[in-house]
Amino acid sequence: MEFSFNPARGFGVYLHWPYCTRICPYCDFNVYAAKARDNAPLVEAMLADLSGWRERTGARGVDTVFLGGGTPSLMAAEAVTRVLERIDALWGIAPGAEITLEANPDEAARFGAFASAGVNRLSLGVQSMDDVQLKFLGRTHSAADAVAAYRAAEGKFRSVSIDMIYARPGQTLDDWRTELAPALALEADHLSLYELTIEPGAAFARAVKRGDWTPADDDAGADLYELTQEMTDRAGYLAYEVSNHARGTDHQSRHNRIYWASGDWVGVGPGAHGRLTNGERWAIEAAEKPDAYLHQVKANGVGWSTVDRLDALAQARERVTMGLRVIEGLAVSDVEELGFVLDDAKLAEFAELGLLSYANDRLALTVKGRLAADRIAAEISP
Repeated sequence: MEFSFNPARGFGVYLHWPYCTRICPYCDFNVYAAKARDNAPLVEAMLADLSGWRERTGARGVDTVFLGGGTPSLMAAEAVTRVLERIDALWGIAPGAEITLEANPDEAARFGAFASAGVNRLSLGVQSMDDVQLKFLGRTHSAADAVAAYRAAEGKFRSVSIDMIYARPGQTLDDWRTELAPALALEADHLSLYELTIEPGAAFARAVKRGDWTPADDDAGADLYELTQEMTDRAGYLAYEVSNHARGTDHQSRHNRIYWASGDWVGVGPGAHGRLTNGERWAIEAAEKPDAYLHQVKANGVGWSTVDRLDALAQARERVTMGLRVIEGLAVSDVEELGFVLDDAKLAEFAELGLLSYANDRLALTVKGRLAADRIAAEISP
């Protein structure tokens, strides 16, 4: 079976900036301490990597650009400008394209420079509105700093998003209600509200193993999730994905929607992941360590270290996992066009339990079902 790129699924560019001033204890991303270093070689490698990707994608229009990390707000604004100019020269950035940069509140003084560079959407890593909890999460800003940073971003970008983490150890419903309320009062355009997960490679995993503290159990997490939905609904934030809420469709993350729609995206920078469809469907990962990434780009023209072919079955399973995350659900025809069907018995079972619904070719999770999104996806997949 030959697989063709479908522009309707979207085409984006993801750039991974691997450095952080401080590595948060909950994070298991491919990140490294910033320290004092010359970042010029990494920027040059990313620009070269983009050119290498262009040779392999062919001509396509870029719908979205996402500068993530790590802490891309540590990048020089001039480097951001150069990256965006290179992307536009190689593919052409579509008019009105979404260009996102993840930022820490500590870099608020630089927001104007990023806006001038071409960024039109800022994702602000607030994480908590409680100073004690911010310290627990390893953050270097205060709640007041977060509010000030949000105010500094207002008006500079087409859309501003706030990230927060809940289901921390010992957190009660009242604790979260007290914390989420002032975040909602900011009236940001978008909210990403994530349950704390203990990732194997993170410092928190080692703390839990030592018995320093006990994570929230599943019941507590479920109660906090349901409270999150209630409060965001009342405040006018559509839950358009399991963990993401927006004040209207214009503020939904168009870049993340490319992932959920199983579109294609370029992934440049150490450890970046990408997807490419050009007769076959490929899952691509760049070399993780910055020095190894620089070497790969110099030797091969791209930073790729792992390239896996995704056959039709792997694609079908990926479409189920990703497609179920969005509020409108999965188009069943997305799976059938690859030659597979979903497990009817499991579909009936989950529908009976009130975990999903099916109408007009769309299989969608209920609010209750979103709590078990990954398990449901695994059980109904071909």
